[in-house]
Amino acid sequence: MGCFYPFVAKAMSVPETPGPYAVAFCFALGVAACAVPANYLLMRKPVDGLPAVDFSGYFTAPKQWHIAGIFGGVIWCTGAIFNYVASGTHFVGPAVSYSLGQGATMVSAAWGVFVWREFAGTSSRIKKLLTLMFIFFLLGLSAIAAAPLLIAH
Repeated sequence: MGCFYPFVAKAMSVPETPGPYAVAFCFALGVAACAVPANYLLMRKPVDGLPAVDFSGYFTAPKQWHIAGIFGGVIWCTGAIFNYVASGTHFVGPAVSYSLGQGATMVSAAWGVFVWREFAGTSSRIKKLLTLMFIFFLLGLSAIAAAPLLIAH
């Protein structure tokens, strides 16, 4: 996941750059092009131990699953556009913008813990570790967000 951003930052830093919206469009095309072989691979070699599915199974999946996937892609692309626009500003820059964009990991962890209750019924030790994980992740994001304020230009 972290390997693509240096290329995005480089693409937007050269003279006569295409801009964050064009870069987001090219990124979306790349994601779409990668989705077909990735879906095929995961359908032929499922990681959940279920039997393999033919590619025709993609078209027999419930419509709601496809809508949820499209909606997730729209959310991801919207966040990426915001991230690319922010990275182009002098105040934020690509490093801070990418780091703050990783706050999406915190959102997904919060959903897993508090909405889907993935750790319900675990020991108190696990709950303490989850609490520490949230605290340290938020402290790290806060430190990254505050870094531009502390650095003299």
